[in-house]
Amino acid sequence: MNEVNPVLAMRSRAGFVERVHHGRVAVVDGRGQGAPLIAALGDAKARMLPRSSCKILQALPLVESGAADAAGLTPRHLALAGASHQGSDAHAALAAEWLASIGLSEADLECGPQEPGDRETRERMIRAGEAPSQLHNNCSGKHSGFLCCAKHMGAATAGYVSPDHPVQRAVALATAEMAGEEVGAFAVDGCSAPNFALSLEGLARAAARVAAAETALSGARRDAAIRLREAMALHPFEVAGEGRACTDIMRAAKGRLMVKTGAEGAFIAIWPERGLGLALKIDDGNGAAAECALTGLLVALGALDGADPAVARYLAPVETNRRGIVCGGGAPSAAITGFTLG
Repeated sequence: MNEVNPVLAMRSRAGFVERVHHGRVAVVDGRGQGAPLIAALGDAKARMLPRSSCKILQALPLVESGAADAAGLTPRHLALAGASHQGSDAHAALAAEWLASIGLSEADLECGPQEPGDRETRERMIRAGEAPSQLHNNCSGKHSGFLCCAKHMGAATAGYVSPDHPVQRAVALATAEMAGEEVGAFAVDGCSAPNFALSLEGLARAAARVAAAETALSGARRDAAIRLREAMALHPFEVAGEGRACTDIMRAAKGRLMVKTGAEGAFIAIWPERGLGLALKIDDGNGAAAECALTGLLVALGALDGADPAVARYLAPVETNRRGIVCGGGAPSAAITGFTLG
C-alpha cells in the first residue's frame, strides 16, 4: 500500500525523522455534476472502513424518517447522534435524558459499557465506586439515535445493531446513496453496529453531498443533512469533548467546517461554503497523524488559520518528555502543506 500512498505526516526529534505515516486523501465537489473527485493523494478508489467518521450518515435515517421530530429532539441531541464523545457526565446525562424521553433506558443500549475518556468524570466515578455504563460509551448518542429511529418505525428495539434490522438497512441505503456506490460489505464496529465499507472517494462524496445539501440533495434527505451538519457546528462539545480534535477544530472554524474522526486514522471534513467533502485515511491507523494531516490539509486549502493556537496544536503537535522539556513533535508532509485543488 505504501508504494502508492504518500507520506501525509511525520514525527521528528532534533531534526531526525523517527517515523512517517503514509495515507490517502480524497476531495469531492458536491456542487459539481455527479459530485466529482477533484483532487486526491494516493489510492482514493481502495475500499476502507470509515469507522466513526461516517456517523453523520448513520444519523440520516433518524432525521429523515421523522423520528427526530416525533421525539422532540434538539440540535444538541442531533450532535450527540453523530458523536464519538468522551463519556463525560454531560454526555452521559444527555443520552440518559434522551432515552428516558422515548420510554427506554441504558439497559436498551447495545453498545457495551466503556470507561469514560473524560478525566474528571473518570476520577469522580472511581472515588464514588461507580462502574462505567453504556451511557459512557463514546457511541451512546449514535445508539440512542438508532433506538429512537427503531421505535418510530415500529421495529423491535432489541437487536437493532443487526445488519438485517430495519434501522441498519436504512443506514446502509442512505450510505450507498450518499456515497454513490454499493456498500454490501461491512464489519462489526467497536460498538457492535455494522460499519459499511466505502472507497475513500465515496466517503468524500457523501461528505460533499452533506456540504452542498442545498443543491445536491432534495426533500427529507436535504433537510436531514443540513440539520445534522448545523447541529455539529452549533454544538462541537457534544460531538467529542474538551481537548478533543473534532471539538477544538470546529470551534476554531466558527461554524464554517464540520469534522469527524474515526478509529484507525479515518477523518472527514464537511465544508459548506465551498460545497466540498474531504476524506483522509492514515495507512497505519495512527490517530494523531490523522489529526495532523487533516489539519494541515484544511490550512493548505484556506479553511483554517494555521496561526490559531487551537489549530496549531494539531498542525504542529509538540512532544514533551517526563520533565516537561520539548523534545520533538509532528508535522504534516510536503504533500499536505502543498496540497491544492488544481
